[in-house]
Amino acid sequence: MNNTIVAFVLGVPFVLLFGFYMLAVYLSNHHRRWPLYRSVLWTAGVSFSILSVAGPIAERAHTDFTAHMLGHLFLGMLAPLLMALAAPMSLLLRTLPVKGARRLTRLLRSKPVGVLSNPVTATILNIGGLWLLYTTDLYMMMHHSIILHVFIHIHVFLAGYLFTISMIYIDPIPHRFSYRYRAIVLVIALAGHGILSKFIYANPPSGVPADQAQAGSRLMYYGGDMIDVVIIFLLFLYWYQAARPRKRAAQVT
Repeated sequence: MNNTIVAFVLGVPFVLLFGFYMLAVYLSNHHRRWPLYRSVLWTAGVSFSILSVAGPIAERAHTDFTAHMLGHLFLGMLAPLLMALAAPMSLLLRTLPVKGARRLTRLLRSKPVGVLSNPVTATILNIGGLWLLYTTDLYMMMHHSIILHVFIHIHVFLAGYLFTISMIYIDPIPHRFSYRYRAIVLVIALAGHGILSKFIYANPPSGVPADQAQAGSRLMYYGGDMIDVVIIFLLFLYWYQAARPRKRAAQVT
């Protein structure tokens, strides 16, 4: 498998995403200034994405499961979180002409988007996809097929991003689910991720040496927990902020 081609195919979309975001920031600033910290978050998210698909980590990931797992954490968890916090949809809606913004809004309100944005669907695509990758021969097959390798990496990023935005609402979300519902699904998702990391420790994927599997699973377990803590904190912070006005109103009455 030609690693240079893979790095190019996977890296270019993130470079384009960075360029489009910065162009949107430039256009938006003509009318109302876009927060600088969101641009920083987007830049960081894109940077971690590129690190996971091109460069030393990506090269080593072909033969080292620990490096592969580090790339997985960057591409499927950290980068999606940072990029979600950058509120790209809000920026796009602010930048588009009125007609374009209305069309995008109608798309976001459609039933297919509602199904995809359901935390259960997002969890199945995200955590379920990881179980399929690491408990079958799919992990070994991806290292011998450029198409499969590219497809899996795209899926890891998109599923991770979808999961993140289904749990914490940074951008406008027409199909909203209650905090309690999201919290329950999040607990199940975290359990699924944790159990998978322990399964990998005891049952290395096909072709992975035991010592690499153990190191990679530990990285998956503890590294994933660190990122999940941020999602948990934000979910409960927004839950608290949403409930506080109602408590104040109840005290007044």
